[in-house]
Amino acid sequence: MPRFNPLSLLTLGIALSLPAHADEGMWLPAQMPELAKPLRNAGFKGRPAALADLTAAPLSAVVRVGGGTGSFVSDAGLLLTNHHVAYGVIQYNSKPDNNLIDNGFIAADRAAELPANPDYRVLVTVGFDKVTDTVLGAATGKRGREYFDAVDRASKAIIAECEQEAGMRCSVANMYYGTDFYRIKQLELRDVRLVYAPPRAIGNYGDEIDNFMWPRHTGDFTLLRAYVGPDGKPAAYSPDNVPYRAPAHLRLAGDGPKAGDFAMLAGYPGVTYRHRTAAEFDEQVNWTLPQRVAVFDQLIGVIESAGAADAEARTRYAAQLQSLKNGSKRAAGELEGLRRSHAVQVRAEDERGMLETAAAAKERAGIDALAAALAEGSAVRERELLLGLFGSQTQLMRTAITLERLRLESAKPDAERESGYQARDHALIEGILKQVQRRYAPAVEKQLLTVLLARYQQLPDAQRLPEFDVAFGRTPAALKKSLDALYAGTTLGDEAARLSRFAAAREGRPLAADPLIDLAIRLVPAQLRLEQERKTRDGEQLRLRPAYMRALFAWRQQQGRALYPDANGTLRISYGKVDGFSPRDGVIYTPVTTVDGIVEKNTGAVPFDAPRPLLDAIANGDFAGTADPALKTQTVNFLTNLDTTGGNSGSPVLNARGELIGLNFDSNWEAVSASWMFDPRYKRAVHVDLRYMRWLMAKVYPAPHLLQEMQAD
Repeated sequence: MPRFNPLSLLTLGIALSLPAHADEGMWLPAQMPELAKPLRNAGFKGRPAALADLTAAPLSAVVRVGGGTGSFVSDAGLLLTNHHVAYGVIQYNSKPDNNLIDNGFIAADRAAELPANPDYRVLVTVGFDKVTDTVLGAATGKRGREYFDAVDRASKAIIAECEQEAGMRCSVANMYYGTDFYRIKQLELRDVRLVYAPPRAIGNYGDEIDNFMWPRHTGDFTLLRAYVGPDGKPAAYSPDNVPYRAPAHLRLAGDGPKAGDFAMLAGYPGVTYRHRTAAEFDEQVNWTLPQRVAVFDQLIGVIESAGAADAEARTRYAAQLQSLKNGSKRAAGELEGLRRSHAVQVRAEDERGMLETAAAAKERAGIDALAAALAEGSAVRERELLLGLFGSQTQLMRTAITLERLRLESAKPDAERESGYQARDHALIEGILKQVQRRYAPAVEKQLLTVLLARYQQLPDAQRLPEFDVAFGRTPAALKKSLDALYAGTTLGDEAARLSRFAAAREGRPLAADPLIDLAIRLVPAQLRLEQERKTRDGEQLRLRPAYMRALFAWRQQQGRALYPDANGTLRISYGKVDGFSPRDGVIYTPVTTVDGIVEKNTGAVPFDAPRPLLDAIANGDFAGTADPALKTQTVNFLTNLDTTGGNSGSPVLNARGELIGLNFDSNWEAVSASWMFDPRYKRAVHVDLRYMRWLMAKVYPAPHLLQEMQAD
């Protein structure tokens, strides 16, 4: 199989021509030295070469936090991230009589800091090494499932060797769709604590009405602290633990952003799909996104109805509801944006041009085979969507299936177990099991399952599974009867019942009987069968996509377009400027908002119920030290044209001197589609102006000890 070095190719592409839009690109740190000239032209005052080392400042201060990004802001493990990234931590510590989501939280000292949910993690990247030859060498000459297994075995061996060093969490990242592979080595911090959270009416001001919208007026920030054992090594929560001494921390700028200023962001963007095929673009627009919105909205309706009648259920499902709302609105915005940008037609025309090149002619057999492999997956897409949600949107059902799968995997040698069920995963599984009862209500879970399984019952016979039909029937009445019986008899809502079965499962022993466990024993074989089919398809796609990528990169070079890998959860850098935009004819958005907008939006009712202390402080007008000198008032949020996507939530935004000026938390509605297509007319990222955070912590919900720690006073 012919190979190429994408980084070398990318370097050549940059040397020949700059990207069509300097603000486009989620760049690997290793690529930054080659961008030295455009970086300086954009206004960067630091050394571009320093951005290539993710183990040195400033990148060593940027970490993976929960499902997003964060950054150290003191040498005592203090972490800054989004309110919504830490939302699960806040919800975990909330109770009906002390709802920290609504009330906010300030730890008076370190002894008062609250432990996060047991599965919450902070990952500090300490290594990024190319392992392509090791991974692909094992797959030479193989196809389909054998190709998948060869790559999987090689990756697991690399991870196992990496994790021999205590406290490390390692992974193998797939770059350029099976073309290159890198070993990511991360320090896994397991004791994370809540330090400061603003009230919901600040941290989530505007809720879903304002989500993805501009202008915004949201203080979407939270402070956490990472702890380690007395020996300085990662450890589970203990009152004897000490703050983690970060290798570097970011300094808060004394000034703030203004239109045209250089801005740079570092973070862990989740997944982008800009190098996917035209057929995949078509499926995303014409099937996946509409279906996702429809299903998510049904699930949202279930949780909102339950919460309206039950305050405890409302608290327990707050984080899940927020995630579903965000997912639904994001999918709707992505659909609208892709249609606005004519993404299907543009990508189809682009691909037709690519296929006419000599490079594509050399790869045509692989490209055609890839199209056939993708079509196989499309044939079962409805079932894949529903069964994925079947596990991810439930607590007790997911618990039962996880325990049974763990039992089966534990009977194998550790290296042969499925990822997620190896010995390295036991602590995470146990952490999830310990918090179930804080995120679960039986009536709500049954209703969520009713939505998903009722949709499943409508699938054509070719996508149905006998095991599911026997378990839940093929009619609404049979489904209701089945779910009522299951949840009336299960004991998995009790933590001791879950953990006792976990102890048995991790040793491969039979699990104590329970209606949901008995059901899982019947359903897991069906899920394993589907998993084998999926791995065969994935193996073929993994084998064949490099052919498409070779042709695509040759075409991109010919066009002088940006050459960077799709995002995949690894550390990336974006740069650009503070910039407004025009969403439609006759409308121009300026890039900075102020506290005046909070007052203008305030209705006194959720979600525009600004707290009285905030409104009083705004009326008092004491913005000394944090006011914008030109606007002569307190700023709140600002826009940049930085290239971001999901996972960039909580990413630090830096000025030309490398100082912290903002905290990324959203994209504008017109740019949600940027995970598939970058449109420079509309792509903007939304950030908290950290002058607003400093003002809140100084004058509204004071925490002078934390400001002093961040040296921001």
